Amino acid sequence: MKVFIAGIMQGSRLDRYMDAQDYRRVIAGAIREQIADVEIVDPNELHPNSVDYDDERAQKTLLEMAVLAGQTDLVVAYVPQASMGTAIEMWEAFRSGVPVVTISPMTANWVVRHLSAIVLPDLPTFCAWVAGGGLDSLTNLG
Repeated sequence: MKVFIAGIMQGSRLDRYMDAQDYRRVIAGAIREQIADVEIVDPNELHPNSVDYDDERAQKTLLEMAVLAGQTDLVVAYVPQASMGTAIEMWEAFRSGVPVVTISPMTANWVVRHLSAIVLPDLPTFCAWVAGGGLDSLTNLG
């Protein structure tokens, strides 16, 4: 099984820096505890210095990550606040029939509500859901 971790990187920041990315380790750890042979696709690991990319490389990376999200078995999207890149990845996954598990308190947001197979409010709830067999409730996981 291949799982793509989508999530806030720059979010609503007005500067060129990134928000903390430790949520990625939490998500990957929870999934690895349940699925030993899972392949985690983490854009931050693939592109750790992406904030320093020139415009051409940044655009190429943005679009490649969206396509990659649609080529996995599951997308886990962490959006505690709006994230345009994550929304694009969620859309590509949705269009490709890939289930999206979204971790977000923004339950009224249309992207969150309508592109997600399930919405969980925070990381502890996600971890408990995974530990309780939640991944098994999603169909068409490879």
